[in-house]
Amino acid sequence: MKRYFLFFLFCCLFTGTASAQILKTSLEITIRDRLGNTVEGAKVQLFKSADDYQNETNPVTEVELSDRKGRVLFKNLESKPYYVNAQKGDENNYGDGEMVDTLVENRKNKVTIIIR
Repeated sequence: MKRYFLFFLFCCLFTGTASAQILKTSLEITIRDRLGNTVEGAKVQLFKSADDYQNETNPVTEVELSDRKGRVLFKNLESKPYYVNAQKGDENNYGDGEMVDTLVENRKNKVTIIIR
């Protein structure tokens, strides 16, 4: 019985440590239009500063396209705030929901951005 307990304890400790090391900080963004519908094919990119965002220079990520559910996933990010540029056609998020709060480290952070 003591062996089973030690084995169980070892598994719990090992699994907790491994998952913390495996899970990287990421950001899932859902793009919606002014009516609340998800937007497929929106171009989404992240920036570290307001100046970079406004001038569309020095992006942190490549441009990603939102999927059919309006989602984009950025992986392996630092735990800091980011500026989000989202656009499709004439619609964008400029002046509305541009900055994402500091990301929680080793978690999948989620936000919704509205384009108008």
